[in-house]
Amino acid sequence: MLNYIFCFFVFYRYLATGDSFRTISFSYRVGHCTVARIVGEVCKVIWDCLVDEFMPVPKKDDWRAIADGFLQEWNFPNCVGSIDGKHVVVQAPSNSGSLYYNYKHTFSIVLLAVVDANLIFRMVDVGGYGRNSDGGTLSNSPFGQALRDGTLDLPEDRVIPGAEDRGPMPYVLVADEAFPLRCNLMRPFPGTNLATGRRAFNYRPSRARLVVECAFGG
Repeated sequence: MLNYIFCFFVFYRYLATGDSFRTISFSYRVGHCTVARIVGEVCKVIWDCLVDEFMPVPKKDDWRAIADGFLQEWNFPNCVGSIDGKHVVVQAPSNSGSLYYNYKHTFSIVLLAVVDANLIFRMVDVGGYGRNSDGGTLSNSPFGQALRDGTLDLPEDRVIPGAEDRGPMPYVLVADEAFPLRCNLMRPFPGTNLATGRRAFNYRPSRARLVVECAFGG
């Protein structure tokens, strides 16, 4: 029990103060590698124990409720989330080469997140290499694989209000130009010199996509 208490004490000291591993290791007379291992292992235990309660994978009814929220709040139908990646700056791990070196010329890991209409995180994937694009991070993540394989338990296609003549339309995630266009992943038309119809179309998904930017804080 004492070892568990010590580990959590070190972990909370790290979260509360933001001190470096070396500073904390000096305070508690343990190696800085030990502090790093404690922080990593305690984070994993907390995630494994609480993820199913606080961030469960949405089911069909959950996806429908999210889509209703986007229609009501952002006037965008059949949208089950706004997706984007956020670079979290880190110190480059030893012998990692350029894996974590990103386009901003810093070292980072990627936080990929899906946010609902009320700025609530519904799914996250952490740990993608900083050099990867958002689209590449999505493709390599379990969430992206489930989206591609059709195993994400999205609802059946639904008719969009006011466009009944087009028939049932798929539920989609909205994303920026860094993501690929897929059946369930919508991105805006690329380029600047767009026809009026395309500019008008881009406004809607771009407006709905702002929720993930706001959730990230900018």
